[in-house]
Amino acid sequence: MNLPNKLTIIRAIMIPFFLIAMLWSAIPYGNWVALAIFGLASLTDMLDGKIARKYNMITNFGKFMDPLADKLLVCSALIAFVDLGRIPCWIVIIIIAREFIISGFRLVAANNGIVIAAGIWGKMKTAEQMVMICILLADFGSIFPTAATPIHLFENILIYLSLILTLISLWDYLVHNKEVLSENNK
Repeated sequence: MNLPNKLTIIRAIMIPFFLIAMLWSAIPYGNWVALAIFGLASLTDMLDGKIARKYNMITNFGKFMDPLADKLLVCSALIAFVDLGRIPCWIVIIIIAREFIISGFRLVAANNGIVIAAGIWGKMKTAEQMVMICILLADFGSIFPTAATPIHLFENILIYLSLILTLISLWDYLVHNKEVLSENNK
C-alpha cells in the first residue's frame, strides 16, 4: 500500500472522529476540534493526489477510494449540519443527489472505457463546499453575538453558492459528457 492510499484511508478513518467532535456537545470546543479534524482531512486529500501524480503512484484503489472518502467526509458534514439546524435539508438532498448522479455517470463511463476528468465547475464546487463547511464549523455567530446577523447572512450566502455551484457543475458535467449515455457506446 503506497503513501497516497494510506492518506486516503486515514481520511476515511477520521470521519467518525470528526462527527463525534461536531455532534457530541460534551466535548469542550467540539466545533473547533471538528474544524481541525476536517482541515487535516482536507489536507490529506490535497496531499494524496499531489503525491500520487508526482511520483506516478496512481492505483485503481486510489481512483476508487479517494473520491469516495471525499464524498463521505463532505456528505457527513452536510448531514450533521442538517441535524444541527444549520443547513436546510432540501439543499443537502440536492447536493448529495448530484454526487450520486455523477458517481453513477462515472461508472457508466468507466464501463465503456471512458475516463472523465473533473471539470473546473466541479473543482470550484468542491473548494467552495470545503470553505463553507469550515466557516459553518467555526460558528463565528456564537463567538461574536453582536455580529451574528451579518455572519449568518454570510453563511447563508455560502450555502446557496454551494447549491448554485452544485447545479452548475452537474449541468456542465452532463452536457460535456452526454456521449457516455449514447446508445452507440453500449
